[in-house]
Amino acid sequence: MPDLAPLSSVAPPLVGPLDSAPRAIRLAAVALVAAIALAYGNTLRAPFLFDDAGAVLNNLTIRRLGSLAVLSPPADGSTTTGRPVVNASYALNYAISGENVWGYHLANVAIHALAALALLGIVRRTLAGPVLRGHFGGASESPAFLTALLWALHPLQTESVTCIAQRTESLCGLFYLLTISCFIRATVCHPLDDKPPDRAGAVWLTLSVASSLAGMGTKEVMATAPLMVLLYDRTFVAGNFTAAWRRRRTYYFALAGTWLLLAWLIVRSGGGRGASAGFGLGVSWWTYLLKQCEAILLYLKLSIWPHPLVFDYGTAVVNSLAVVGWQAVVVCALLAAAVWSLARKPVAGFLGAWFFLILAPSSSVVPLVTQTMAEHRMYLPLAGVLVLVVVALFGWIGPRATWLLAPVAIVLGCATVFRNRDYRDAVTIWSDTVARNPTGARAHNNLALALQQQGKPEQANVHFARAVKLQAGYVSAHYNWGSALLEQGRVAEAIAQLQMAVRLAPNHADAHVNLGNALVRAQQAAEAVRHYREALQLKPAADVYYNAGIAFIELGRSDDAAEHFRAALQLNPNLPGAHYQLAGVAERAGRLAEAEREYEATLRGDPDHVAAHRKLGLLLARSERLVAAATHFRAVIRLQPADADAHANLGNAFLLGGQVREAVACYEESLRLRPGDARTRENLQLARESLR
Repeated sequence: MPDLAPLSSVAPPLVGPLDSAPRAIRLAAVALVAAIALAYGNTLRAPFLFDDAGAVLNNLTIRRLGSLAVLSPPADGSTTTGRPVVNASYALNYAISGENVWGYHLANVAIHALAALALLGIVRRTLAGPVLRGHFGGASESPAFLTALLWALHPLQTESVTCIAQRTESLCGLFYLLTISCFIRATVCHPLDDKPPDRAGAVWLTLSVASSLAGMGTKEVMATAPLMVLLYDRTFVAGNFTAAWRRRRTYYFALAGTWLLLAWLIVRSGGGRGASAGFGLGVSWWTYLLKQCEAILLYLKLSIWPHPLVFDYGTAVVNSLAVVGWQAVVVCALLAAAVWSLARKPVAGFLGAWFFLILAPSSSVVPLVTQTMAEHRMYLPLAGVLVLVVVALFGWIGPRATWLLAPVAIVLGCATVFRNRDYRDAVTIWSDTVARNPTGARAHNNLALALQQQGKPEQANVHFARAVKLQAGYVSAHYNWGSALLEQGRVAEAIAQLQMAVRLAPNHADAHVNLGNALVRAQQAAEAVRHYREALQLKPAADVYYNAGIAFIELGRSDDAAEHFRAALQLNPNLPGAHYQLAGVAERAGRLAEAEREYEATLRGDPDHVAAHRKLGLLLARSERLVAAATHFRAVIRLQPADADAHANLGNAFLLGGQVREAVACYEESLRLRPGDARTRENLQLARESLR
């Protein structure tokens, strides 16, 4: 790093060539966007993975773009909890492409490209500014472009860009960079004196505050942005904190005011983001802090050598300082150096503050219990590392650094392309994660789920077993394994796993439901009812009422069954199965008119419901409405041409209606399908005799 001029005197404002948008910068911007498109072009078909389900697929608040619900994301601990701006971006995506992944990936890549352009502008204007201009001779374009290019193409960024749910990181990063970029543009527009900014400067300062406000609604790390702007002002513009505050007091009051939105969102979401972050969640601040000593050095290592990358590091913490003793010493030394540099080497100190301050919300003492380490947290801090490397190289060997860094950018871009291939399906990314992090219980659990969905149950069971062995009391693994075993038809084993899940988490509604389903299949309907009732107390749902109704039918308790089927229909009127079951209850009780109405309601909801057509046809035939009955028997034949009973029933309707030849044809077809049916053979003989 070159020696820098002292900050006691203020240099002239950034004017002149910076505002002329030279052709070189326009070409650099185009090249930057093109490089990003090439690096991330293979991600557009990557499926929804990991947290994407909570952010998009299960997020009902994004289904209507114009609804106020968009600004009230689910409080379930998903990546959208307490983050209305990113939730609104998903709503916009949903309005455009529904659940098709291409739109979400395209938006993520576009956000990343805009962030890279903002970084390009920040670095260019900073290097050409009064503090650093003398060290670069006004030639700021090359180091700025290479910094932005290295940052944009770095494989460490793939998680933030390719993983749809991590839009929170990239979108917040964009607003963070825009907050600083707009501030810099404001300082270009007016002299550095105590006079109010001119109109253009005021507009840029307003945009800076607006960007900060949007960022506060995107992710909590934005809380550090006002501090970084003040540090930037002191380091590169005003020269000291007093001058910065005196000249832009109103602006800083407005910028600090954006914290109010963040505070309100945190309080509104319960203070712990759906029990995913905060104190009192089973992870102490001390053990989490110790883990961050390991994490921070890993992040720095991956910044320089991005291999191996791990999609999910899990939830492990460090319980003893002795385990991370040397890492703690190194991190403390780096932090002390950053603090010292803020006073003695302000530019280097600013980069150190950039790294540590932006990481502070996620990588200090506030436990993020769902992920104790994550690569996406380096989205913005990586810029500080790369600026330091690029500026140091240009300061050491001058323009020749371009020939050294350009090939590095190409290599990083290729590495990003290869890394993005791992995201092509769930089995690939989780297999890679298990290979890199074999002790990660969650990775084994998620790989098992992906294998089960691919129709590889035996392989799935191996990883489910590994997950529950690695992490005692892993509720999700027991639940997922039990559900998979039930799907595989291994009912007794499924019951054992699901019972473990509800013992560990008595309030796990879905575990109670699936345990009830397994118990019904094991002919333990009474026990199943108990678990359905537990589930309904926790989370009333139409399908659970329906399943409970089926269990009551197994127990012969028709009235209780009917009550639950009606409750299901109150929650979901478009539930044909509930109407069908109510029809069966009514028919068995001799309430034939009611049964007929329920069968008709079934068919309104599901015109291809075979059993309802059959039952309604038989009911109509019993009341001698033969033409209507024949219509439903024909529907059964249309849907199931090989159904011998349907052909026989249609033959009976024809015979009773005097259409003997048609009856004979139906009986013959029925016997062709089922030659041993004695009753149909008798009816055929009767029909033939009546033709003589």
